[in-house]
Amino acid sequence: MGLMGARKMKKNRQKFKWNSKKYKTQKLNLYAKADPLGGDSQAKGIVLEKFQKEAKQPNSAMRKCCKVQLIKNGRQVGAFIPGNLAQKFIDEHDEVMIERIGGAKGRTKGDIPGIRFQVIKVNDQPLARLVSGKIEKGRR
Repeated sequence: MGLMGARKMKKNRQKFKWNSKKYKTQKLNLYAKADPLGGDSQAKGIVLEKFQKEAKQPNSAMRKCCKVQLIKNGRQVGAFIPGNLAQKFIDEHDEVMIERIGGAKGRTKGDIPGIRFQVIKVNDQPLARLVSGKIEKGRR
């Protein structure tokens, strides 16, 4: 490059950074665009239906889940219902708050295939407190 080549080297570095998938995703904000929550940590939605998902090998459980339509953008996502017999507190057309489960790189966690979110509130009542029996489900 020579004695005065620093500007040229700096320019080349900037240019070739765009070959990196990680850099491009970060700069163009592609994660937030593809993410159903739009980069937020939590979102509200309406329960469309409840279903069970079979756990991956070597487990053989039926994980309780629900299909949620987000209020902010209308997208439908699957959400896990944590807690023993917690699915009894969630009915269709209930308003729920969901958050990411927190698997590696934003993907699914544990043995539930295709489920990236979990329910934390039902009709503005915390699901954990409903399951433990500390409060009753609110009327809407």
